[in-house]
Amino acid sequence: EVQLQASGGGLVQAGGSLRLSCAASGDTFEDYCIGWFRQRPGKERAGLSCISNRNGAAYYADFVKGRVTVSSDNAESTSYLLMTNLEPGDTAIYYCAARRGGCHVLNDFGRIYIEDVDFHSWGQGTLVTVSS
Repeated sequence: EVQLQASGGGLVQAGGSLRLSCAASGDTFEDYCIGWFRQRPGKERAGLSCISNRNGAAYYADFVKGRVTVSSDNAESTSYLLMTNLEPGDTAIYYCAARRGGCHVLNDFGRIYIEDVDFHSWGQGTLVTVSS
């Protein structure tokens, strides 16, 4: 079973960028889909993006599309989430999670939903704070 460790969070000014990392160990990284989620204060956890390490297929939730780029380096067993043009509303704890096999997303008339119930291994989360 894969173990994950997220890092890269911190304090950033509005309009800035941040790249989060998700380092994996314990299993074959290529066999997994890596998902990125966040939980804002007082809100439920929401899926932002996911990527299939087998073929690089990436998916994005509508509310982050254009501001977030997900990638994976299979040789380094690490996934990355690059976030740009950050807003105070992006302040949250960010998590990475793994799902064995390809990514499974819901497509509701073109709107992509990435659900946490589909992922079984979770990192500990990294805090991102965006100041205005």
